[in-house]
Amino acid sequence: DKSARVWDAATGKHLATLVGHSSDGLSSAQFSPDGNRIVTSSYDKTARVWDAATGKHLATLVGHESPVYFADYSPDGSRIVTASHDKTARVWDATTGKCLFFLRGHEELVMTAQFSPDGSRIVTASIDKTARVWDVAARKCLAILDGHKSQVFSAQFSPDGNRIVTASNDKTARVWDMPTSEHLAIL
Repeated sequence: DKSARVWDAATGKHLATLVGHSSDGLSSAQFSPDGNRIVTSSYDKTARVWDAATGKHLATLVGHESPVYFADYSPDGSRIVTASHDKTARVWDATTGKCLFFLRGHEELVMTAQFSPDGSRIVTASIDKTARVWDVAARKCLAILDGHKSQVFSAQFSPDGNRIVTASNDKTARVWDMPTSEHLAIL
């Protein structure tokens, strides 16, 4: 119905409806680290920032050329990273909605993107069978995590930021050590 909804986890009470995307396909919704804002992503090629308490629209992140599959906040809440069908991830100012920079290099659509716990790196997952680790300050790729036999749908940092886990359509998850970028285990 082109909306996302906010619910009280303890009571199940509906708190707010986030309306504004122009496509029926909303693909993700994430709270900011402080819980005051929400970012949603959509097949309408945008991500939107909302006030979590009131549902008020605060900013629209415009610039992707294709559907946006995932959006998430940096650990300090100042930036948002988005992943798109246009083969890029983009980093945005979470307050103004201004695009700060692009992450290009995947050969196919990017399914997810996530900041490391310290905010210094981003990991992206793509259907090109790889995940990539990016240095945020240098805005460049540090490592390509290559070894899956099929699309990589998810990549996430460990809580200490020293490892990455990837999940693939090849029916495996792999754990990668950051310093060497070699996978440690196939699960």
